[in-house]
Amino acid sequence: MQIKLDRRDSVSLYRFKKLINELESREGKGTELISIYIPPNKPIADIIGYLRQEYATAANIKSKSTRKNVQDAIESAIQRLKLFERAGPTGLVVFSGAIPQDGGVGNEKIEVYHIVPPEPVNLLLYRCDSKFYLEPLKELLKEKDVYGILVIDNEEAAVAVIRGRRVSELKNFTSGVPGKHHAGGQSARRFERLREMNLNEYYKRVAAHANEVFLKYPEIKGIIVAGPGPTKEKFVEKGYLHYTFKDKIHIVDTSYSGREGIREAINRAENFLKELRMVEEQRLVRDLMDEATKENGRAVYGEGEVLRVLRSGLLEILLLSEDLEKSRIKIRCGNCGAEYEYTMDESEKTVKVPELLSKPCERCGQTGLGFVEERPLVDFYIEEAEKAGVRVELISSEHEEGSMLKSAFGGVAGLLKGFT
Repeated sequence: MQIKLDRRDSVSLYRFKKLINELESREGKGTELISIYIPPNKPIADIIGYLRQEYATAANIKSKSTRKNVQDAIESAIQRLKLFERAGPTGLVVFSGAIPQDGGVGNEKIEVYHIVPPEPVNLLLYRCDSKFYLEPLKELLKEKDVYGILVIDNEEAAVAVIRGRRVSELKNFTSGVPGKHHAGGQSARRFERLREMNLNEYYKRVAAHANEVFLKYPEIKGIIVAGPGPTKEKFVEKGYLHYTFKDKIHIVDTSYSGREGIREAINRAENFLKELRMVEEQRLVRDLMDEATKENGRAVYGEGEVLRVLRSGLLEILLLSEDLEKSRIKIRCGNCGAEYEYTMDESEKTVKVPELLSKPCERCGQTGLGFVEERPLVDFYIEEAEKAGVRVELISSEHEEGSMLKSAFGGVAGLLKGFT
């Protein structure tokens, strides 16, 4: 199996994560699973030569079954590597091993996977273990795009971090500083001095926390400082934030401060945050909601309707909640071959599937319905979209818009083609 990952392609990312999870679930007996990491542009002949030596060494393994499984895994890896002359610019990773089938020892099957990493993996490694070695690939899945957000006025502030598709490290502050004093004389001047001192302490408190949080992310690409009124500019000009952030600050006007201001700042800074996957996902869901409110809008939702327009070639973009916990069940009549498909969640399957199998076929009226297959609903829709040549966007439920797609639209929606 070959998997290529494009970080900007949500389907590619989904499949990469899914493969990593599947590989992580594989477990061999003893040390019968091998992991091979090949650095960029390395001649494959060198690796095959090394594996031939390992094959010879494995002949010394005392256990006959273990010896056979390890040698079979090495030979299968060699045959897979023969497809290449050298590793590509990002390297090559091969996993091969004897995986027990149906949990039975002595009933192993050799499985082989090769992965082209999305980024260079400068690692030359051969490892034999009971599990595949996946840490370098998991490292590639970590979100690389990190931004800080600080929203502030003289009454409250909030600090947060956006990492990939998630807002985290969110903390709110209140200043406790009263508004301006309107009385005249010495009393007013003294009040203003005290007020300025208290505001300065408030700014320092907010900045101390922001610096502590933002400095934890050396890869941070930028910092949005936002809020209503002139406080944000004053905060930046006075240098409350760490000096290393000076050239990364982007100032945005918002109507709100505090937690509500965080969300508004993200929307107002879309161009600055254009590399973030979360911003693209939020925009797609907002477009869907806008179209859903129009009389003849392009929004379509509900599984049956989405599938209908998808198969009829009318759909332009398919939006799916990434964490849909539903399956597509296929049942077939053993007499006439009629097929039926149903969508069910985990709790429904145990009751509904036996009930459906016990009924007569709707086409021929005979009993004999049998279970054919079960697929995750996300995978089902991706395959249908690929057959129709329709763009697919998987949406995380970790942000507000993504959560709304799942709760309000059932996690399956789309935008129709714009015919003119």
